[in-house]
Amino acid sequence: MKAIVVTDEAAGTAGMTLVERPEPEPALNDVVVQVHASGFVPTELAWPSTWTDRLGRDRTPSIPGHELAGVVSALGYGTTGLSVRQRVFGLTDWTRDGTLAEYVAVEARNLAPLPGDVDFTVGASLPISGLTAWQGLFEHSRLRAGQSVLVHGAAGAVGSMVTQLAREFGAHVIGTGRAADRDRALDFGAHEFVDLGNEALEDVGGVDLVFDVIGGDIGKRSAGLVRAGGTLVSVVGPPDARPADGLATDFVVMPDRAQLGEIVQRVRDGRLRTNIGAVADLDDAVAALNPTERITGKTIIRVRS
Repeated sequence: MKAIVVTDEAAGTAGMTLVERPEPEPALNDVVVQVHASGFVPTELAWPSTWTDRLGRDRTPSIPGHELAGVVSALGYGTTGLSVRQRVFGLTDWTRDGTLAEYVAVEARNLAPLPGDVDFTVGASLPISGLTAWQGLFEHSRLRAGQSVLVHGAAGAVGSMVTQLAREFGAHVIGTGRAADRDRALDFGAHEFVDLGNEALEDVGGVDLVFDVIGGDIGKRSAGLVRAGGTLVSVVGPPDARPADGLATDFVVMPDRAQLGEIVQRVRDGRLRTNIGAVADLDDAVAALNPTERITGKTIIRVRS
């Protein structure tokens, strides 16, 4: 099968190559999925799990990518809940070969059925962004109607999902980003927008929840905006500063079939829009994942037409 591999951590996305690899075999409780579309998060090339297995052993050349939409082509021993030729989408294991390939082996429990009226390209754009938003808002922050939420990177793949879900559940949403992102963030449902390059973040005042996808100085300054009893939730590692009278937490997104079902149903009924910045075929993936200009939204690799 065709697959994108990485062998050199220092090279980053520039070190990606398109090669031929053996098709994967399903292990216990696995399925093999014929990949139709794959998502990719550039930061995964900095994750230890991209380069080593669970025991810390080198596993290069590694196939990156952890989001997929496709069709089940084979079942491993003991696998239940899914069937051959079923349309699925979901999130693969961090320490195994990923989805920038024609086939991938993945634990069946990590996948959810993909309804026939949802395009594979859309399905592949949902798992990491959608689950990160869902888990950050509802599991780690216990969002309630009427609260105020500061969403950093509100025009990006994750931030736009956070914005839409928070607004749906009755929050007042303040988005942040670059000046060029203002209209896009407001279109996704932010009530207000802060241009981090030209406006003072501190003018926001107090908020109940900060959803941080940036970290660094912005993350530190955001801690001071959290009201008593509020939460700073980070997806870029442990926060460097904590609210004076609130909580600070970070988390790694986890596969969840039920949550994927909630997310895709919202896409189907128009409550949630995905944020795709670019689409490219597998043969053109290396170039697409090394863009020469900034892309707002997720890049999806179309593996099979």
